[in-house]
Amino acid sequence: MVNGEKAQIGMTIKKDDRVTVDGKDIAAIPDDERVVLVFHKPAGITCTSDPKRRDNIIDYIDYHKRIFTVGRLDRDSRGLILLTDDGILAHRIMHSSFGHEKEYRVTVDRPIDESFLNNMREGVMLEDQMTLPARAWQTAERTFHLVISQGLNRQIRRMCEALGFEVIDLLRVRVMHITLGSQKEGELRELSPKEKQELFKNLGMEDGRP
Repeated sequence: MVNGEKAQIGMTIKKDDRVTVDGKDIAAIPDDERVVLVFHKPAGITCTSDPKRRDNIIDYIDYHKRIFTVGRLDRDSRGLILLTDDGILAHRIMHSSFGHEKEYRVTVDRPIDESFLNNMREGVMLEDQMTLPARAWQTAERTFHLVISQGLNRQIRRMCEALGFEVIDLLRVRVMHITLGSQKEGELRELSPKEKQELFKNLGMEDGRP
């Protein structure tokens, strides 16, 4: 029954409608309650659900619902990775055409200078293509932050290698407006309602739907 009347096939149920089955109220699950998790991935964990891999991230987290990663962090990298049960949301975050920012803290094997940073900002020629312009700033003698909107395979490590540097540590600290903050390595948390609301707004989704 919908608002006391027999339900009809194809009818639209509004948010404020009362739905009952055998006299019992049925509460609809709001779209914005879909699972969105923030995980601080340790090095040595692989972003795959393949059960044949003993280091796979899904078994490591052991969440009670079926989830998958939004994008990837390579096995040797650490930091923020999102997981969800929503394929539309994952696509809109990952796809390069949407241009969403990802920020990394990168430590290399020797001191960097302004020339190195300028190369990072302007784009680096890899084997088959030039990377897009990015933002970069130095925070220590061998450490810098890099903000990119691309998602090429092992992109930052390859950019550094092309300039003669080796990455010693790679930590993702932000995806869009979602930050790692003080979240500890190996720690999992749910996106806060405020973060989730802003995420859907930034993705052009309303209540979790396009």
